[in-house]
Amino acid sequence: MSWIALEKLEQKPEITDSEVEAALDAASAQVIRNLPKFTHCFQKAYSENGFYQPTENRDWTTGFWTGEIWLAYEYSQDERLKKAGEVQVKSFLDRIDKKIEVDHHDMGFLYSPSCVAGYKLTGSRVGREAALKAAEELITRFHEKGQFIQAWGPLDAPDNYRLIIDCLLNLPLLYWASQETGDPRYKEIAERHIHTALSNVIRPDFSTWHTFFFNRETGEPDHGATCQGYRDGSAWARGQAWGIYGTAIGYKYTKRESYIPVFEGVTNYYLEHLPEDLVPFWDLEFGDGDDQPRDSSSASIAACGLLEMAKYVEPEKGALCRSLAARFMKSLTEKYAVKDFDSSNGLVLHSTYSNHSPYNTCNHYGVDECNLWGDYFYMEALTRMYKDWNVYW
Repeated sequence: MSWIALEKLEQKPEITDSEVEAALDAASAQVIRNLPKFTHCFQKAYSENGFYQPTENRDWTTGFWTGEIWLAYEYSQDERLKKAGEVQVKSFLDRIDKKIEVDHHDMGFLYSPSCVAGYKLTGSRVGREAALKAAEELITRFHEKGQFIQAWGPLDAPDNYRLIIDCLLNLPLLYWASQETGDPRYKEIAERHIHTALSNVIRPDFSTWHTFFFNRETGEPDHGATCQGYRDGSAWARGQAWGIYGTAIGYKYTKRESYIPVFEGVTNYYLEHLPEDLVPFWDLEFGDGDDQPRDSSSASIAACGLLEMAKYVEPEKGALCRSLAARFMKSLTEKYAVKDFDSSNGLVLHSTYSNHSPYNTCNHYGVDECNLWGDYFYMEALTRMYKDWNVYW
């Protein structure tokens, strides 16, 4: 295996403004093309042979499809997109009212790019109501003893007394809820969880654990483990990207200066484990020469995190963050974005959802396919480059 030398990375081309606009044109047109099939239902989490199939609003990923609709609406102002987004927002209110598959920490993934976005863009009262109810549901998973929001499973299940690195992207829903209501409970829980997560899920070398367990009796940190990475000691590529974006979001809301070196360390580890084309394999253990699938979604997530953090660091570092993101997006738009719309109804190829290995506990599906969060964060990164974007997170 081999990874790209950092000095060679700096020589990679950046995406241009005209290329950003062309990519958004293509992505928005694809979203519009999908509306007849995916307005009253949702895209499945991952494509099969390049094509998403319809599904009900039950999975943790459906908010990303609605988020794509809102991003396309922001870009194009096409009223068909607005109407479709409003239909989907009503589905999210129905879901939270009926408590359909909400016993997990992914309320932010579900309700920020769908309902918070709809409220910000159109003033949707349905979106506001649904998102506030989702925030209330999310804080029921907070463990006072361990100072964290439990990721998965029943709250009394000893084998699920843990958080996972994705969690940091779910917390903006809580900050938004405090801003909207004036109730500080949501913000306070979010800040305690951020501190617990970043204190435990980042290893000394700035690689990241996928999941981290706590002692159920004492609340003390216990051990890290993987579910979707190659092995416990490796760095799952999407998890490392969640670490980049999640740390940026943590800094955005807390302004804790100690989070800046954490962001830099997590980002540097990611950069040091990229292949020649800057789009990582599914686990950062692998590099050029390994017969392993890529995870293009990781590069889009990392680009969004870099663009977010660029707003808060000193100008020279901010420029570097934007430059790195532009290099990632150049590779994604040229080599990974769907060009033949007869061969896929997605946006970005070569993502990995869940790749089973001899050392992890996940099932095997959505490998070398499009996936919803990959498509969504690809559009988000392009939108961030296109304009001064009012974020959904």
